[in-house]
Amino acid sequence: HVQLVESGGGSVQAGGSLKVSCRISGSTYSTCVAWFRQTAGKGREGVASINSDGWTAYGDPVKGRFTISEDNAKASLYLQMNDLKVEDTGVYYCAAAAAAGLDYPLDFAGYNWWGQGTQVTVS
Repeated sequence: HVQLVESGGGSVQAGGSLKVSCRISGSTYSTCVAWFRQTAGKGREGVASINSDGWTAYGDPVKGRFTISEDNAKASLYLQMNDLKVEDTGVYYCAAAAAAGLDYPLDFAGYNWWGQGTQVTVS
């Protein structure tokens, strides 16, 4: 049973930085993992993903500002968010897929397990 637990959310001023983390347990093989967010007035939006080969993908609104990374030894996934904007406010979720790679890595439909989310507020 795969479990994901996010941490590190909080409040920050526009232009600031924040790093959120996700601890993944119960997975015995490399899979595609990602960050999604739910913002006001929008559905669940793909933010960034990384597959088992280390290939990354980013949503257009965060390119150049956010960086996804993982530490397999710690079974953890991270999202470093720089130059934060008010519109980045939302609940951030980490997700893991059963597959090592996905054709559409920023499509939530491809992911099997989800964390409970962590709130990020930019003012």
